[in-house]
Parts: sequence; structure tokens; C-alpha cells
Amino acid sequence: MNDEVEELGPIDYLVVEFPGNRMTGEGLPLLVDLVDRGLIRILDLTFVRKEEDGSVSGLEIADLTGDGELDLAVFEGASSGLLGQDDIEEAASALEPGSSAGVLIYENRWAAPFAAALSRGGARMVASGRIPVPAILAALDSTEAAH
Repeated sequence: MNDEVEELGPIDYLVVEFPGNRMTGEGLPLLVDLVDRGLIRILDLTFVRKEEDGSVSGLEIADLTGDGELDLAVFEGASSGLLGQDDIEEAASALEPGSSAGVLIYENRWAAPFAAALSRGGARMVASGRIPVPAILAALDSTEAAH
């Protein structure tokens, strides 16, 4: 087990809101490609709906594109147990009523060998984070306006 943990990449999560419950499935081929290339590993994937009255329910894997095939069948059963009911409810609290969301927990497999090599050399992670894209764009716009 210790060797497995040493070779584990950073674990991230995403909550992606679909206003008005409109899921087109357009991003799914890109997600499948990331998995197929070994860049990420899906640990948990679930879908929730927030009704107009604020109640929350799970959504079944479905044919999002209307082509007769289950678009998410490749991820059916992706459940590591990391994502609990309290996590789903917390994710749903960020949603607007009448919307749905995909909740995804994934391992950044591309980073595992790098992290393991650093660890073997005595390095340790002391901070981690993510800069939201709108913040980056605002900073770039500010820099450009100053020149």
C-alpha cells in the first residue's frame, strides 16, 4: 500500500454546473481522451440536480447527446468511495435552482512519477493551489493596460 501511495498523483475535484439542466456532452470525448492517455484517472463521478425548490437528487448516467448511446457508460461505476453524500450536498449548495452538475474526483496521473521522484530526493509538498482562469485573464488584462 505504501508504494501505491508513493506513486499516487495529486487528487483534484471539479463541480461543473449545467444551468437549466442543459448537458450537451460536448466535453465528454475530451475527458475520455485524458483517461485513455493516462493523464488522469477518474476516482468518482456523479451527477446531481437541484430543483427549483432547492431539493437535491442524483441523476442517472444518460444519453446526453441524444444519439441513442450512453455517453457516460465508460464511467459507469466509477466510485472510489471518496465522494460522500455530504460532499454531494455541499456541491449542490453552489448550484442555482433548476440546474444540474457533474461532480468529478480525479487523480493527476501525469504528476505521480514527478512527485515520487521528488519524494525520493527528500523534497516535500508545502503548498498547493489553483489560480482561477478569470483571475489570470484579469491579471493579464491589467498588465497589458499598464504597458
